[in-house]
Amino acid sequence: MTAGAVWTTRLARPAALVAVGLAVFALVLLAFGRNPLRAYADILASTLGSAYGVSETLVKLIPLVLTAVAVAVPGRIWLINVGGEGQLHVGALLATWGALTFAGWPAWLLLPTVGALGALGGGVWAAIPGVLRARGWASEAISTLLMNYVAVLLVQFFVFGPWKDPEGVNYPQTAAFAPAAILPSFGGTRVHLGLVFAAAALVLYAFVVARTRWGLEMRAIGGNSEAARRSGIAIGRYVIVLMFVGGALAGLAGMSEVSAIQGRLRSSLSPGYGYTGFLISWMAAGRPAGILAASFLLAVVTAGGDILQMTQALPGAVVNVLLAVILFVVLGSRADAR
Repeated sequence: MTAGAVWTTRLARPAALVAVGLAVFALVLLAFGRNPLRAYADILASTLGSAYGVSETLVKLIPLVLTAVAVAVPGRIWLINVGGEGQLHVGALLATWGALTFAGWPAWLLLPTVGALGALGGGVWAAIPGVLRARGWASEAISTLLMNYVAVLLVQFFVFGPWKDPEGVNYPQTAAFAPAAILPSFGGTRVHLGLVFAAAALVLYAFVVARTRWGLEMRAIGGNSEAARRSGIAIGRYVIVLMFVGGALAGLAGMSEVSAIQGRLRSSLSPGYGYTGFLISWMAAGRPAGILAASFLLAVVTAGGDILQMTQALPGAVVNVLLAVILFVVLGSRADAR
């Protein structure tokens, strides 16, 4: 099979799942008297029909790719990381601490420090369920899911409490970051350096899985953990390390959001990027090409969702309905596969 055929095969699954989800959602729109073709045309026109729309789609793409890879990395050994949302929040929290504490540092030193703190926060937050799983004390699926709520509450505690901006007109947010803590953007748009982080994470993930000994051992663990254990592979170490790496990527997404998009920490940090990243990874079955395709498709959906409020008189939550429909389609396809 040629390389082009392999890529086509890997892209076909997420594209088919999204197509089924869009078809089901079209029936929902018809039931409420809306024109689904007009709705989808409006979404495409608002996202891919102009330079501004494309740039905003790329802004949405960045955290989706990072959180999807955060799920896919531990997923190589069948770990279920549902905690991308919490890891994103903790990464943003620690990055904010660095940006506020070391505000007087020059950009060449402050930005790497803030980025490292964001990755460290998300990584440690994910490593906790990793340790619990490695020792057989708790399922990582349950612990990562529950820790999402703790992380969101931690962010709310700081933005409503000790870090609240006294000049913020009672709005729950921190003071603005110093210019040296802001990620640079490209060409006067909101597309920022996080796009390079996302691309590097995806390429590195693909390379490690396909071309390194670590990737071979990960595939061995995912294929038959008992056989891998008897071959001398330290499975417990892989559980903790892969959870840490996945959490670090989600934390980097949180750092990118507060540094490049918000310019400060707010309680409304994420509209659910971590949960959507989990959906993307499952749609793509953890494959890099599928992650990129599914991330782009869902970035278009989320970036263009607001236009439906104006053109179709639909509530803003309609995008969440569409994502839920796609999730049910993905889960149904997994059930059929078993």
